[in-house]
Amino acid sequence: MTVPETPAVPAHFTMSEDEIIAKFPNRLRGYDLFRKMGSPKHVVAPMVDQSELAWRILSRRYDADLCYTPMFHARLFHQDKKYRDEQWQTSEDERPVIVQFCANDPDVLLKAASFVVGQADAVDLNLGCPQHIARRGHYGSYLMEDWNLVSQLIRKLHENLDVPVTAKIRVYPDVEKTVEYAKMVEAAGAQIITVHGRLREQKGHKTGLADWAKIKAVKDAVKVPVFANGNILYYEDIQRCIDATG
Repeated sequence: MTVPETPAVPAHFTMSEDEIIAKFPNRLRGYDLFRKMGSPKHVVAPMVDQSELAWRILSRRYDADLCYTPMFHARLFHQDKKYRDEQWQTSEDERPVIVQFCANDPDVLLKAASFVVGQADAVDLNLGCPQHIARRGHYGSYLMEDWNLVSQLIRKLHENLDVPVTAKIRVYPDVEKTVEYAKMVEAAGAQIITVHGRLREQKGHKTGLADWAKIKAVKDAVKVPVFANGNILYYEDIQRCIDATG
């Protein structure tokens, strides 16, 4: 009988999971994080120029269980106090809240994320932005060809940040590749994965429908909670999506 080879541990995995747990004994993981945030069912996704504090408080007032901030640019957030002060305000009234960053440098991402420790329930890495500015800046969904960098970004936070790291991804045309991508993101340390069920090319007038079947395939393959994203136009769509994705 042929014994499958044990996958090599990436060089940027400098700590084992047991060592990480020992370093952050109180940091929540996976479904413990999900339950601590109230097992959110109605989640308000990050929206550019929309998801600021006032919008998040209003969303919570109308029964949103969890809100994300807009996507912040990690380098600007780290280097520019004016940018940081203008973009990031919070209040205890809005907890739980997840702060989202785009990045392509693990060290810069960690420095940026460190500013929100104690004020956020998790830090999210945006791997789903399909816009041209993301292509120019080499972040968001334009990291989908560089799995090693994606893993490095998540692992840097998983091994060094006091709050959990989560990630938002898009899907590939191939469901098997989508599942393997999600499993890589999980292995790097993401404690919740949001799956936007559209391809990177589905944007603007080519937006089309999100593929809930691919989201379900990811949900069935990973051990961490999965948030479904896409095709929520009406309130009734929420339960339809939950039923379809599990």
